[in-house]
This record gives sequence, structure tokens and C-alpha cells, in this order.
Amino acid sequence: MELINFDSLKERQPSIKNDYQSKKPFRYVMFENFFSTEQAELIYKNYPSIENGKWDGTTYLDQKNKFQKTKFEANSVMDKVFKELNSPQFLSWLQDVTEIEEELIGDDELFGGGLHQSTNGAFLNVHVDYNIHPKTKFHRRLNVLVYMNKDWMDEYEGHLELWDLSQGDKVLLGQYAPAFNRCVIFETNEISFHGHPKPLNTPKEINRKSIATYYYSKSRPEHEIASDHNTIYVNTEGISGQVKRFSSGVKAFLERINKK
Repeated sequence: MELINFDSLKERQPSIKNDYQSKKPFRYVMFENFFSTEQAELIYKNYPSIENGKWDGTTYLDQKNKFQKTKFEANSVMDKVFKELNSPQFLSWLQDVTEIEEELIGDDELFGGGLHQSTNGAFLNVHVDYNIHPKTKFHRRLNVLVYMNKDWMDEYEGHLELWDLSQGDKVLLGQYAPAFNRCVIFETNEISFHGHPKPLNTPKEINRKSIATYYYSKSRPEHEIASDHNTIYVNTEGISGQVKRFSSGVKAFLERINKK
């Protein structure tokens, strides 16, 4: 039984494609009900807690209280989710929506992707992503995010922000709450700035949960090619952003000292 409702995605493909292609300076789209209602509930129930299994929760200057998981038991619900997200059928759908001329390639290792779960106080500063896969050396082209949070309230913060910094000014293009079964797709290039910079203000028992997959190609248009780089962060919050970054740096330092 498929977890992704491909019939529904194909039916909605023209409107999703039109929305995606209309955006500037980089292309993106948000739409609801990525999974069917029944399958979304199944995935939600099988989304593991941070206490269940191995999660990487390393703190950095620009990232705090964020946990990542990329390994799943064979034939488990989460294993099937990522297999379908990397399947030829979904890649073909993405290819049509995005009109990327180069063949899209999934990443079975889920480098940087997988399940992302953030706890109270978490943030991920606005950034552009690394542009070259460290092992395959393929070009990173697309991010697909599906959120798994029921009854999310605005005061919890954690909204995905998309920014236009291409003209020197800081322009917020879109701001999306990580609502249940909501999908955001956007191209990854040197101007696709995004993040959730405002620290989570959630009750202790509520975490921000998402499913993340990234897609690549062996080449890309010449005008988009840049030298190999890691994630590049920017501060969109002024002094408060500097203070937040300093606090995260202290936590990261203490983590590394305690591991020695």
C-alpha cells in the first residue's frame, strides 16, 4: 500500500506547478494534504520520539535544539516514506512540477535530511544550503519538506521563512507555519534563503516535527554554478539575532567540552 497518494498529486499537479513557477526570485510552493488523511495519520503515529532511537542533536552557532534521524528499520513506516520520496514515480512528478531540465536524483542516505525534530527554544537561522553533495558531488537542486504537527499555534513560532536577499534588501517572501501534512517545495541555489530563525515557544511536550528530502542533479545551468560551499547563514534579526547566536555558541562549546 502506497503512503504517498500519487493519484491526488497528479490531479493537483497543474495548480501546484503554476504556483511554483510563478514565484521569484527563486521558485517555491506550499500546499496542504501531501499525504492522504489516512496515511498522514499512520505516519504521525509512527513518527518516533527523540527518546526512541538514535538522533543527532548537535548544537551549532546557527542551529539549536534541532534533532535529526536518517536510519530506520527496514520496511517500517518511516523507511517506506523515504523510499517513496526517492522513488522514480515521485522524482518524475517533481521533474514535471519544477521543469528542471537535468535529471533529478534522490539521496538514499538522506544526507542532511530525514526526520527533523526541534524542541522548545530551537531555531535554524536563515541560510542557503550547501550546494554540492559531499559524497556524490552532485548539485543540490530541491528541498521537499512535509510537516507533521497537529494543532500548531502561531505563538509557538517555528514558521518556515523564505527570504529574498538578492538585491541587498531583506524581503520576507513567505512565512509558513509547520502545520500538519503541509508540504513546502523550493529550489536550492545561491539565493534561496530560508530558515526558522525565531526560537520555538512550545510547551514542553510539543516538538516541531518534519520530514525532509533533498534532490540533486549531475549538472546545473552554468549561471547557477558556484564553488563548493557549506551552509551559509545570515542574520535577519539584528541585535536579537546576535544575542541568540552567542547563546547557542556557548551551548555548542559546552557540549563539545563535555564530550571530551
